[in-house]
Amino acid sequence: MNLIILLVVGGIIGWVASMIMRTDAQQGILLNVVVGVVGALLAGFLITPLIGGASITDGTLNFTSILISLLGAVVLLAIVNLVRRGSVR
Repeated sequence: MNLIILLVVGGIIGWVASMIMRTDAQQGILLNVVVGVVGALLAGFLITPLIGGASITDGTLNFTSILISLLGAVVLLAIVNLVRRGSVR
């Protein structure tokens, strides 16, 4: 059940992150899910130890974990934009 929740919430987080970074027109549903899940993993390893709390990959689903995962997805998209275009939008 945690995997299904991770995929659904990861897809929503990836979609919101792509709207924030203005890359929504370039991505489909599958890439939004990948960005959301990888962003949650990135946040779980890098951001969570710095500020505390838990990410959605730990099975915790609350406002803080969603916000941390969204931050990780936005950082991931910024890194991808930096590598692909040479600048962050």
